[in-house]
Amino acid sequence: MERIRLFFESREGKVAAGSIVAIAAALILGAFDTSYWVSVAPLVAIVIVGGVPLVWSITKDLIARTPGADLLAAIAIVTAVLLGEWLVAAIIVLMLSGGEALEEAATSRASRILEALAKRAPTMAHRVVDGTERTVDVPVEEIEIGDHVVVFPHELCPVDGEVVRGHGTMDESFLTGEPYVITKSVGSAVLSGAVNGHDALVVEATKTAADSRYAQIVGILAEAEENRPHMRRMADRLGAWYTVLALAMGILGWVVSGDPSRFLAVMVIATPCPLLIAVPVAIVGAISLSARSGIIIRDPMVLERISTTTTVMFDKTGTLTYGRPTVTEMHVAPDADRAQVLRLSAALEHYSRHPLASAVVDAAEEELGEEATADVAAVSERPGKGLVGTVDGHKVTITNRAKALDVIGQDDHHMPEKSAGMEAVVLIDDRYAATFRFRDEPRLGSWEFVQHLGPRHGVTHTMLISGDSSSEVAYLAAQVGITDVHAGMSPEDKLEIVREVGKTSTTLFLGDGINDAPAMAAADVGIAFGQGSDVTSEAAGAVVLDSSLERLDELFHIGERMRRIALQSALGGIGLSMIGMVLAVMGLLTPIVGAIAQEAIDLLAILNAARVVTRRKPMADYHDYPLPKPKELAEAQAG
Repeated sequence: MERIRLFFESREGKVAAGSIVAIAAALILGAFDTSYWVSVAPLVAIVIVGGVPLVWSITKDLIARTPGADLLAAIAIVTAVLLGEWLVAAIIVLMLSGGEALEEAATSRASRILEALAKRAPTMAHRVVDGTERTVDVPVEEIEIGDHVVVFPHELCPVDGEVVRGHGTMDESFLTGEPYVITKSVGSAVLSGAVNGHDALVVEATKTAADSRYAQIVGILAEAEENRPHMRRMADRLGAWYTVLALAMGILGWVVSGDPSRFLAVMVIATPCPLLIAVPVAIVGAISLSARSGIIIRDPMVLERISTTTTVMFDKTGTLTYGRPTVTEMHVAPDADRAQVLRLSAALEHYSRHPLASAVVDAAEEELGEEATADVAAVSERPGKGLVGTVDGHKVTITNRAKALDVIGQDDHHMPEKSAGMEAVVLIDDRYAATFRFRDEPRLGSWEFVQHLGPRHGVTHTMLISGDSSSEVAYLAAQVGITDVHAGMSPEDKLEIVREVGKTSTTLFLGDGINDAPAMAAADVGIAFGQGSDVTSEAAGAVVLDSSLERLDELFHIGERMRRIALQSALGGIGLSMIGMVLAVMGLLTPIVGAIAQEAIDLLAILNAARVVTRRKPMADYHDYPLPKPKELAEAQAG
């Protein structure tokens, strides 16, 4: 129903409906033996109202040297008017406007990316008046670094900053893509756009609104959206050679016979409506088929582009992995108590938004139960410094290996050798206490999925692009068989990589967080896993709702099926039209008969295009490509 509404809301849809009414009115008036101009008046009106703008639009494209597949239709309309064939002209207007309306309905975006961002952008802040408990409401643009602002319950945090008073929680899932509510206390970092919980917090601004991470992502996304790669319609690419051939045959018929009506007959039967209509019908069918598989198509060009993708780029967490790291090993120093280390670490991790924090908390709750609690007096988490806080009177630091060694020195620390994968080092009172090791398991079948992309879908290059550390990304890359690895990437870095690779290949980017949105918008095909972030979903051309590799593989197959059937319909329709053109050149087909024949060809093309929506069996087949894994990897995964 939504597509039907969009069809008739568009100008082309109204012209198509008006054409049907005009043709019916002309036939009725003609049946009552009215005068010629009375009977053709409705046809003249629709040709003027609907046909002239269409012809003018096509003419402008021609002047700009971007002729489309509808050039023949414009020529046919003009020729029909010059020869007084108003019924023929009206039928062509109907075919042309109906095709464009259907295509517009099929390709209209269901969302507005920057509108979604604007709705989430904080606009006002409650600034604390110096030396008082009072606040004054000011535009967020007036907040300066060092100002204190109060974030009331359930409000959006207006600035990037640090908590200086209060204790509560914030939902940062919209910004990070991780479905976590993060505990906040004095020293905790906060992000603009995060949703505050039940308790008011006083935050000191560390960045202005213009320099906040949220504003930076908005700017990057806006730039990427403006520079989204453009591809000509399939119909235009197919119609280029066909237009030249049809014009040559029409001129031949006119020259040989001396009758301009033969030229018109050729133009009418040559009008490429199988291209203009069958392709959008195939797109609509593919959109419906995708929806039945839990895939929302926001940009239908995805369906055409995905079947020609040569480079696939994956974000790491939540795409090829489940995004749920777990503690796989806890190496404790000889002089440390395992239960105490776990309890103090979990208490501090309650205040972190890092994806590994929840894994430590879960491990403590599983091992210690109700004893996994401690009093936290202060918390600080700065980029590159790790998490630091005072827990039960002890200074607890949770950081990476390099930062820990800077504190405790290189010798006599009992720290285990570094291994692949993720780890965190715990220091208590600046002494080595423990090393946590984590693993974010690859999705089931991720090796097979990555490896089958080449032989089954023609993908020649796969890349893993992540903001995580190099060791974590390298570990996953080895698990899934990707050799082109980029770690520690910011949203700007991801965007630059997509643009650079996109110069030489058709790109697909798969991600699930707001930081992936700019790269998705810049790629030829942007696909979001899940709906953890509205902006990520809006930036993507398609959204796989249940974060499943099976659904992603089905999207590849749906795109291939749509392209194959659309080509069948378009080329089959063109073939029949070419037979009609030969008959028209020979004088065996009049303009009006040609128009009727063209409608019959359109019907056949549309019926064939409608087959896209049918599906007899599951499409995902990557499990049918059991490519052998390296011996070491198979043994590691089995272990």
